[in-house]
Order: sequence, then C-alpha cells, then structure tokens
Amino acid sequence: KSLKKDSHEAQNEMGTIFSIVDETLKSTKVIKIFSAEKIMDNRFMQSMQRWINSSIRLGRKKELASPMSEFLGSVTFLIIAWYGGKQIIVEQSISPADFLVFLGIFFQILPPVKSLSQSISNVQKGEASLERVLEILDADVKIDEVAEPVSISTLNNAIEFNNIGFYYDKDHTILKNFSLSIPKGKTVALVGQSGSGKTTIANLLARFYDVSEGEILIDGVNIKHLKLKEYRKLLGMVTQESVLFNDTVYNNILMGKPDATREEVIAAAKIANADSFITNLPDGYDSNIGDDGGKLSGGQKQRVSIARAVLKNPPIMILDEATSALDTESERFVQDALEKMMENRTSLVIAHRLSTIQKADWIVVMEKGDIMEQGTHHDLIAKRGVYHKLVELQNFD
Repeated sequence: KSLKKDSHEAQNEMGTIFSIVDETLKSTKVIKIFSAEKIMDNRFMQSMQRWINSSIRLGRKKELASPMSEFLGSVTFLIIAWYGGKQIIVEQSISPADFLVFLGIFFQILPPVKSLSQSISNVQKGEASLERVLEILDADVKIDEVAEPVSISTLNNAIEFNNIGFYYDKDHTILKNFSLSIPKGKTVALVGQSGSGKTTIANLLARFYDVSEGEILIDGVNIKHLKLKEYRKLLGMVTQESVLFNDTVYNNILMGKPDATREEVIAAAKIANADSFITNLPDGYDSNIGDDGGKLSGGQKQRVSIARAVLKNPPIMILDEATSALDTESERFVQDALEKMMENRTSLVIAHRLSTIQKADWIVVMEKGDIMEQGTHHDLIAKRGVYHKLVELQNFD
C-alpha cells in the first residue's frame, strides 16, 4: 500500500508538471507582459520538488525490497541449516543425503521468491498508473448508444428542442424548459449575455452531452436513438477558437472529407474566401501552418476552419461565435464566407456581434437559460425589448 501511495503521488505530480509546461508554452505573451516569469518558475520548481520527493521515497522503498528479500533469504537459510544440523547430529532423525536434497530444493525456490518481491513493487506501481488512467476512462462523459440505434443519412424536415433542461447538479441549472424548432434550410440565431446557455445548446445538439430533461428530435426521432457516428456526419461546426493542426493547409481542410479530391479542397477554400491568401503562402496549399496554426492570422485560421466545414458539406451547421475574436476586416471576409456556406443549409448560429445575424430567419434572445423573446430582427427591434437594448448597446460601442 505504501508503494502504491507513493507511486500514485509521483504520477499525479508528473501530470501537474506537464500541465504547467503546457500552460507556460501557450501563455508566453501573457507571462512576459505581466512579468510573471518568477511566479511560473516557482510553480514549476515547487511541483518538480514534490515529484522528486515522491520519486525518492518510491525509489527507496523499491530498492529496499531486493536487499530485504536477500536478508530474509539468508536468515531463512541459517535457520534451516541450524535446524537440519541439529536433526542430523543430535537427533539423527534424517540422513545427510536427504538434508542436502532439501537444501538443493530450497535454493531452487529462493530466486523465484526474490523475483516475486521485485514484481510486487512493479505491480504496485502499475496499479497506481492504472488508477490514473481509469479516473479518465470512468469519468461520466461517455455518450452511449441505445441497443438498436436508428440509421440516419440526412435531415428531411426539422430539428426540434422539446422542453429540454440541462444541469451538472440539481442546484446549478444551465437550461430549463427550452423549446425551439429549426426547419430545414433555415438559420436560427441565439443571442444573449455570456452564461445564458447558448453554447450549451450547441453542445447538446452536437451530442457532446445528453440533455438532463426533455428531448432533441431530428425529423421526429430522439437523437439519443440515432447512430452516433452517422448523426455526427450530418453536423459541421465552426467555433470561436479555430482548432488547426501542425500540418499543411491542404491536410487541415481535407479533415472535413478525407477522400476529397484536390479540386474539391480548393473549391471549398474559395467558398471560404481562403484561396487568395493560401495561394500566396510559400508552398501554397502544401505550406505547413505550425502548432495551432500559429503561422496564420486569426482571420486566416478561421477561414481554413470554415473551408474544412464547407468541404464536409453537412446538412446541419453549428456556428459558435465564429467571428467574435476577429478584427473588422477579417470579420467581413469570414462573415461573407459564412453566409455563402449557410445558403440553403440548416444552421444554428451563436452570435456575440449582433450585426452578423441580422439576416437570420429567426432570432432567440436568451438569459440565464430561459428564452426572453424571439422573432425576426425587425420584429424584435420593433418590440423594443431585450434585443433592442442589446443592439443599442453594441451600436453605442
């Protein structure tokens, strides 16, 4: 148990060290601007010292196992030799030949017993590692399919949210009694302050989580009853943070449809207003974009993400504040690309900048998980309610 405890502590601390290194590398600009090098250095050194202490304790106990088994083996041999000699010389109850045979068997058994002590320490270390892995694998985030899921290949009629609720625990409700219908080919926008539940709705539609109450229907079928892989093929997603990989532009776009031709990739890039800047890169579509697309600007990364979604050509598109982190010029290019992509496509749009969703077929204004008002842009402006105030605030800004 002691070995297992120390091994678990060492594994945990190593995870903390890697986490600190990852945070530091990703946040170098923030660290430098706030002169926080010493703070991060202290965090790293403290974690490293804890790992060293745990590793030393673990090493001592592990290395002590072998000498201890040697010592116990020697003591056992002395006891056997004393007892056997007494039986031969004093009591003459066994013959010297029989005793030598017994000693031979004893020495054959001794090495495996010593190896067993070493194996036990390795098993304890392995159990600690297994516990760390199982903590992740057993986390309650897995989305399970029903026993006989329904196949799906496209969206024919509508997406429906029927009185859905979502909470992490009963005391912290994120959504409650949320109902909405998105007809095929229509664009519905969700607006509201941060924390109103907009992104949660997008995540529930993508089935990253399951609803706590109510149901989400695709053409009348609960998404819990659909084959998950087939359902996800119907979805495309562009988020505020462009997730790109350390690979070529071409391969990043190709992820949307691995069997696509080069012509299809280029066509998708053109729709996303990305072809013009891609062709100006040193190696064009074969240019490496670095970790997290670090060699591209924010607007360029977003357009590559859109091109990837365009190439997939899904019937349902989820846009989660896709332009909120961009400057005005980049936003214009990206917004134009998004409008091209959303033509005749069922879209759920989460918007921070209200200027980007004025053309939406339906706008839903949310606050703390509830729908405050809904309608077209012109209807909501005429109501002079929450939406009108949000528009006025942004116009003032």
